[in-house]
Amino acid sequence: MEQLETKFSTIGKFYKEHFNDLRAFVVSRIKEKESADDIVQNVFIKLLSIDRMLTEETLSNLVYTIARNLIYDYYRHKKYVNDYSYYVVSKTDITSCDDSSKYTVADIIEVLDFGIQRLNENQRKIYRMNIYDDLEVSEISKMLNMNYKSVENKLGSARKVIRKYMSKMLA
Repeated sequence: MEQLETKFSTIGKFYKEHFNDLRAFVVSRIKEKESADDIVQNVFIKLLSIDRMLTEETLSNLVYTIARNLIYDYYRHKKYVNDYSYYVVSKTDITSCDDSSKYTVADIIEVLDFGIQRLNENQRKIYRMNIYDDLEVSEISKMLNMNYKSVENKLGSARKVIRKYMSKMLA
């Protein structure tokens, strides 16, 4: 217990004496004060979670090593976010964002009906009960006096067939 108090007092003393220096170090590396404050705070949180004995001699090196690693993590995260943002923007077709669609609701419903007609009778009945009557698999299995897993499998395969048919017809 005394060792724990010594650890906390050592970290607390270092925090009071070197907080501004560490903050200046981090700000000089990332140029964003809010993010720098977060990183400095995370340095001390990580220090508190370390189980090893900390001494005043090793604390300074450890603090700056943790800070450096958190700065690397910050830039890695920032790069990932930027890459993802670029990916999303590049995959978005701006010309497809107009108000009119290629297909009307009637066209889509007609294609869906043709897709449903392609299913076998059992799948068709289960699919319609699920989609149009808004029934769950358990309710459908009770109404049709079928095994739950059997209904679930038939509904899954029906959805797969419909999805494939719709994507082919509306492409």
